[in-house]
Amino acid sequence: KDVPAGLLELLKVQNLGPKTLALAYKELGVKSLEDLKRVIEDGSLAALPGMGPKKVENIKKGLELYETAQERISLGVALPIVEEVMSLLRERAGQWIGRMSPAGSLRRMRETVGDIDILCESDHGAEVIDVFAKLPIVDRVLAAGETKGSVIVQGGVQVDLRVVPTECYGSALQYFTGSKAHNIHLRDIAKRHGLKISEYGIFDVEHDKRLGGKDEEEIYHVMGMDWIPPELREDRGEIEAATEHRLPRLVEISDIRGDLHVHSKHSDGVATIEEMAEAARKLGYVYLGICDHSRSAKYAGGQEIDDLLAEVEEIRRLNEKLDGFRIYAGVEVDILADGSLDFPDDVLTQLDVVVASIHSGFKQNVTARLVKAMENPHVDIIGHPTGRLISKREGYEVDLEKVFDAAARTNTALEINAYYDRLDLSDLNARRAAEMGILLSVNTDAHHPEHLWMMRFGVGTARRAWLKPENIINCFDPAQLEKWLATHKK
Repeated sequence: KDVPAGLLELLKVQNLGPKTLALAYKELGVKSLEDLKRVIEDGSLAALPGMGPKKVENIKKGLELYETAQERISLGVALPIVEEVMSLLRERAGQWIGRMSPAGSLRRMRETVGDIDILCESDHGAEVIDVFAKLPIVDRVLAAGETKGSVIVQGGVQVDLRVVPTECYGSALQYFTGSKAHNIHLRDIAKRHGLKISEYGIFDVEHDKRLGGKDEEEIYHVMGMDWIPPELREDRGEIEAATEHRLPRLVEISDIRGDLHVHSKHSDGVATIEEMAEAARKLGYVYLGICDHSRSAKYAGGQEIDDLLAEVEEIRRLNEKLDGFRIYAGVEVDILADGSLDFPDDVLTQLDVVVASIHSGFKQNVTARLVKAMENPHVDIIGHPTGRLISKREGYEVDLEKVFDAAARTNTALEINAYYDRLDLSDLNARRAAEMGILLSVNTDAHHPEHLWMMRFGVGTARRAWLKPENIINCFDPAQLEKWLATHKK
């Protein structure tokens, strides 16, 4: 109880271990984030015994990561909030509301979100805002006007609601969805063609004529473009592709046929294999890959060989009574410090699917370990390839170009881990992988039946990566997938 509160907060800064923090506290009086910034900038931290430029640089990166995390929330927190707010609004003000949608970075499925923005179509702005301000999940009202309301909901997240009339709902949705870079590029093109785009519509400047704005599609079509999915609106070539009518048909949640990396009670999951399979069937899946931890992952209930083989037998028996659904017997096998795998080949060959992952030694020859693992003939998928935890931990020190080269050469799939604090590979890395001809696997890493819904985060990331169904192995039908699993390393 005598420890200053600021020191407890500093323990959350990645790369600043307790010993270094104790030394900085004792020698430099560091007991807050501001103190830590000061001693980094004035060089006094680097002058402490055992400190060097690289260590200080890593602490600085950890501090920046922590501060960013305080300003933004993850998709996994934001999406349930926005869906609850919209559901309550429909329930309590439905007679006044037409279309309604999230906007901003949430609609673009960015991995983290600042404030939550919602857009609503209505001619009864004051009434809708009044209902919004009185929702049961609202803790504090910041503003409540005729067309805009801002509140803090339980949990401390800000939610902004804008109410717009029908004729400019589309233009407002386009404007408030962003991104800023996308909208600036769009407006520059419009200006060159004598047009003006704003939240109120798209206009012919010379004739002072409104050309559209009721629907988003009108904005893009007046510009001679195809409608651009929100996930692509980052000014990364989507405007040019829309102009040339070559936008891809992006993967959708309905394209996902199954999840190839989930856990059960056999390691650190909370449900039986049968319960996980039943939950997957309810989502419309036709297969599920059970990949419990291997023996080195003691902290996660990692299985010994005999336990794994007994689990395989249980899965085979379950498959005999399942109709129209297949459980694949797999493992999430640890990649050890020398790049070898936690189970021998004569065990791995008995499995339907093998996910290989790093769970320890994050700074130990990670690139070489991943490459060696992919060269094993039994490894189908590399799990969470960079090891990052969003807003908590940067990824491994890894040369992704070498990893991608090895994945392409060995025909190994790379995972987009859909668990909301991973989303690993990221959108940019997944796009790069697909451009190199590498197949991806979008999996939830679910440890509970209720985690399976997180697939939507992985699909959002895949869409941001410009991925099509054919880029993703768990969009394959069972026959196609089983053929790939049997032959991709032959």
